[in-house]
Amino acid sequence: MPRRPGTPRLLRQLNDRAALELLLSGGPLTRAELGERTGLSKVTAGQLLSRLQERELVSVVGEQAGGRGPNAALYGVVPSCAYVAGLDVLPDRISAGIADITGELVAEVTVDLPGEPGGEQDPVRLVRGAVRRACAAAGITRSRLRSFVIGTKGVVDPRSGDVSFSLDLPSWHGGVLTELRRGLGIPVAIENDVNLAALAERECGAAFGVDDFVLVWAGVGQGLGVMLGGRLHRGFTGGAGEIGWLPVPGEPLPTDVSEPQSGSFQRLVGGDAITGLAGAYGLGGDGGDSVGEHVRTAVAEGAEGFLDELAGRLAVGVAAVAVVLDPGLIVLGGDVGRAGGPALASRVEEAVGRVCPTRPSVVVTEVEGNPVLRGALVSALHQAREEVFSDTV
Repeated sequence: MPRRPGTPRLLRQLNDRAALELLLSGGPLTRAELGERTGLSKVTAGQLLSRLQERELVSVVGEQAGGRGPNAALYGVVPSCAYVAGLDVLPDRISAGIADITGELVAEVTVDLPGEPGGEQDPVRLVRGAVRRACAAAGITRSRLRSFVIGTKGVVDPRSGDVSFSLDLPSWHGGVLTELRRGLGIPVAIENDVNLAALAERECGAAFGVDDFVLVWAGVGQGLGVMLGGRLHRGFTGGAGEIGWLPVPGEPLPTDVSEPQSGSFQRLVGGDAITGLAGAYGLGGDGGDSVGEHVRTAVAEGAEGFLDELAGRLAVGVAAVAVVLDPGLIVLGGDVGRAGGPALASRVEEAVGRVCPTRPSVVVTEVEGNPVLRGALVSALHQAREEVFSDTV
């Protein structure tokens, strides 16, 4: 691949990008501070700031008192220079959020979907309606959006970016990405929901700054988000992380992979299994409570037998992942992971240590709010900043 020559234009673009990233990560900076951190002279830093001000990407946001002479101007990125949208699509509702270029969440709405959960519905119409409501709450028009990422339950083909299979969302099938892009008129990307939760975990959660970790999504259904070398590992078909199908000794192998609850690991730790386990330990188990509520009750009541057995079951999947990937850090997420908290995470870590030659740290998710929506916004921000910050000259 030919290399681009170091032309003055390219160098200005690189310097502009570095300055904008510094202003985002380090807060408002003076011209002198920006020059010091980028290695640029005061003259060059001043020219850079003037250029970014002309493009309305940077503005003066305050002053910094110094020694003799006038106060130095503080420069910051203009939050409204670009906006992004993120969506978490579930069978019965859509959560939509709008963030400005700094990553600040400016609006979040939830739209209940009509009809039977998971029934045949028009994705373009539903997404357009959710985005319209989110933009209205943010006080912006849809044309202000520079990037848009949707999280869905299903397998997303990493080559085409399209949904190849989604049992919970039958209307989301091959070709839906093209329909969404044509119907919305803005850049759209679709990503698996657990992968987005893993992005959020690395950006602002328990795996902040960690390049190699695994997010175990435990709930009614099971999922896995794999981060290797700071990049999501999606697999050849996008099916990496479908841990519910992991073969487990003592559990029957599936005879029909179109049956979502037939995977061996799913049988061991899925919604039905946890409900049954809760009943066995006198924690309800009548089907009226969610799996998260069962686990939360167990923690509150100190039901150590239930927690020990649940941790042992989860450790089967965690150990299988650990001996293959050796990630060093496992984050428990989903309804079960959140509800179990440190009490469950520590038990899983101990159980894995007994059956696995490597002993990864097991911690609880620290992402606040909706992790899938947060991850969608993180992904959208990466795309928007690449576009906006690379087009300054």
